[in-house]
Order: sequence, then C-alpha cells, then structure tokens
Amino acid sequence: MKRSRNIAAGILVLVFTVSLLAGVIAPSPYAAQFRDFISAPASHRFWLGTDELGRDRWSRLLYGTRISLLLAPAAALLSTCMAVVIGGVAGYAGGWCDRVIRQVIDLFLSIPWLFLFLIVRAILPLNASPLTSVIVTFTIMGLVGWAPAARIIRAGAQSLRHSDLVLHARACGCRGLRLILVHIAPALRPVILAQFWIAIPTFILGEASLGLIGLGVADPLPSWGNLLRELTNPQAVTGNPWILAPLAVLVVVVSCFQLLLPEREFVS
Repeated sequence: MKRSRNIAAGILVLVFTVSLLAGVIAPSPYAAQFRDFISAPASHRFWLGTDELGRDRWSRLLYGTRISLLLAPAAALLSTCMAVVIGGVAGYAGGWCDRVIRQVIDLFLSIPWLFLFLIVRAILPLNASPLTSVIVTFTIMGLVGWAPAARIIRAGAQSLRHSDLVLHARACGCRGLRLILVHIAPALRPVILAQFWIAIPTFILGEASLGLIGLGVADPLPSWGNLLRELTNPQAVTGNPWILAPLAVLVVVVSCFQLLLPEREFVS
C-alpha cells in the first residue's frame, strides 16, 4: 500500500510539474491554428495530432491540465473554508442555530449543479472572456460544494463542544468564531484535510462533466472538460485514438488522488 501511495504521489508531482512548465514544453500556443493541418493524425510535429480547427492537441492538453490542476484545489480550498466556518458554528452553537444550518446544508445538497450552471451561463453575456468562464466555473463549484464537508465538520465540532479543550478555552475568555477557528478547527485538522483532499478530484470531475456539455471553461482556453468534448464523435475517436489522451490523464490523476486519500477513520 505504501509503495502504491508513493507511486501515486510521484505521478501527481510529475503531472503538476509538466503542466506548470506548459509555456516552456508546449511546442505552440494553445490557441494557435495550423490551417494546413486540420484534424491531422499524430506525427513527430503534432504528437497527439490536431483538432478540427488545426490546434495542436498536445499543447492544449498541457495548458488544460494546468488549468484543471491549479483551479480545482483553489475551489476545494474555498469550499473547505466555508465548511469549517458553517459546520463549526452549527456544531458548536447547537440549538436553533444548528437546526437552521442543517436545513441550509440539506438545501445545498439538493441543489442540482447542472441547473445552477445553466442559469449562470444564461446570465453571462455571449462574448464573456474565457478567463471569466474559468473564474465563474470554479468559484461556483467552491460556493456550492461546501455542504458535504460541512455536515461532517459539524458532527466533529458537536463532539468537541463539551470537551476539556473547549471548556478550558471558554474559561480563558475565548468565544465565538475565534474559539472555532483557533481551538476547534485545529482539533479537527485530520477531518478538514481529508475533506479538502476529497473535494479536489470531485471538482476536477465536475468541471470535466460541465465541459462535455459546454458549460465549463470556454474556448479557446483549454481544460479537461472541453478537451473531452471531442469524444462525443465516435468516428473521430476510431480514426485517431490519441484523442483519448485527456481522458487517460484525467483517469490517472483522479486515481492518484484516491490512492493518496487520508486514512479512512478521518474521512468517515
């Protein structure tokens, strides 16, 4: 088990490093079009061939990997911070505050992400920049993805409400949000780290699913989501199996995150 975790960690470090060096490694810009090589097969010049617009798939995969691997942890950090505050307040305060927050958590758990993104994309202007689509996509994920973690953190904070640690802190005059952030949150650090780690592959897969239906990161900016959109054409996949490269990288990265998941007693 330790060996597999080490291999997974090494693969993630390698993928992160290569994606961060996309500007150096990529043979061409991600939006550059080679009109003489439309839908070209894999070759020594285009390692993964080109798409229907003549863009180098290898370059777009490098840049798309960087976007997904940098912004998914950022969204996970946002959702985890919200979960710590909301779940911590609910578990520590109890009473009517706990009941209200539990209802809010259940509401967010029942919100279908797809319809939310449809609404947001309808509000955005048609000429919204790709950078705007990136920020909107991952920000919404962070803002609506805190509920599962908040439920678990709430249970942990509730178990600590009458502990000696909290009673001693209250006796020293520590109250409110400061008590939650300074004393309760550090005591729940394994749980919080586990929820943060779980959220990263969840958001990666979420963006990939949204990109398949055109609600994720907008072209020409690449991401795993819009790169996978080529897979909706079975004939293209049969003629050029290198189109499956983004899917292969996605599966490997998500699997590595699962192998590196903290111990299960901290997750449950």
